[in-house]
Amino acid sequence: MKLFNTLKLKFEKEDWKNNQDFCLIDTILEQHPEIYNILMGEIIEDGKESTLGRQDTPSVEQIVRAAIYKEMKSLDYRELAYAQIDSRICATFIKLDDRKPFSFQLFQSYISKIKASSLQKVLVTINKIAIEEGYEDIEKVSQDSTIVKANIHYPTNNSLVWDCIKESHRLLEHLKKEMSSMSYRDYLKTSKKTFFKINNTKSKDIRVDLFNKQLITFTKVINEVSNAIKKKSGRILAIGIQMSLEKLAPLLDQVYSMTYRKEILGESVPNDEKIFSIYELHTDIIVKGGREVLFGHKINLATGKSNMILDCEVLQGNPSDSTLYQPTIERVVENYNITPRDSSTDGGYASLLNMEYGKQKGITNIVFNKIVGSMKNIVSSLSMETRLKKWRSGIEAVISNLKRGYDLRICSWKGWEHFQAKVLWSVLAYNFRVLTAHTINKIARLE
Repeated sequence: MKLFNTLKLKFEKEDWKNNQDFCLIDTILEQHPEIYNILMGEIIEDGKESTLGRQDTPSVEQIVRAAIYKEMKSLDYRELAYAQIDSRICATFIKLDDRKPFSFQLFQSYISKIKASSLQKVLVTINKIAIEEGYEDIEKVSQDSTIVKANIHYPTNNSLVWDCIKESHRLLEHLKKEMSSMSYRDYLKTSKKTFFKINNTKSKDIRVDLFNKQLITFTKVINEVSNAIKKKSGRILAIGIQMSLEKLAPLLDQVYSMTYRKEILGESVPNDEKIFSIYELHTDIIVKGGREVLFGHKINLATGKSNMILDCEVLQGNPSDSTLYQPTIERVVENYNITPRDSSTDGGYASLLNMEYGKQKGITNIVFNKIVGSMKNIVSSLSMETRLKKWRSGIEAVISNLKRGYDLRICSWKGWEHFQAKVLWSVLAYNFRVLTAHTINKIARLE
């Protein structure tokens, strides 16, 4: 009740009256400084804030508050920097006081250091606060999975070859500026024409001829990259560009191989031998039922009766839902020291192994939305089964709210580590808003 009583007083103040979400977060952060300690080790390398010098960099507290404000308002880093000047609540929440606003580059450099593993711990801490306040009890747990798309164009062999050629020439052009002795042949114009011809050609025989032509050009580009890597230079920037070309070289070979096998030889290339973007290498191909093929990552969510997200896992590959049931229950029990009484999931999680596992864990009611064969849901009554099936459908609204309200349909953050972090930041922002709604409703009932 400590959080509730403090909020009731704060909501009466003019500064927080119309900004109840940030009032709640401000109160949580004031009452639970351990949240800063969870994140401090990643924001500051030695884990200690300096009290010396000009103090013209943000504190750990300001960085964490800025990151939360950014996600709650769905801002990019430039918009976050502007909000410090434009928004009174932003300056108050970040505790800017009379200091000069921080640049977007500064915020990005610090916030990007925070890893998903630390955000998982913060998520558990926030949910434990909800349990203490009586909004959540972990009696009921629902699970479902969804897909967050990576920020890439739809991958085809033609587009991947074109991306490789473009990226190679971009780096070669930068290298030429740093090395006066450097020269290379520009194949962009030729390959671009072939790229558009392939896109607009339906005839299989003509496409094979065009791919043969493009791959010959691609081979020449690969040779240009190989020659550029071997050149010696004493300039640091040039060496850095050559290192980038070294990282790119194996990707060029892989794209060439998969394109040649598929388009020229007609082979079916296994997914684990493919890449779907040279920029976002972590991207997986996700096929869920008979739906559209998507490129990104599957995330598995668990929610409680409060509709707060209790557990979130960002997955690699495309594991079946049935393999996700047990690890999720294990994490929920481990994180909150409570075994759920009821478990309700989509039919994709159904299996005899999962049913048996739930019984051994001590879960009383185990309901899968769809069951096949001789399987039967374990419930205390038919009424309980019906209620749990209806309650489970609420997680669909949670997923929709998470994606639409917190920019999670497509993840714009780059790299696997940042992809996971973005998902967790969005989940935290969603949980803060749900926690605020519960608190406001409680205040309204008591007035």
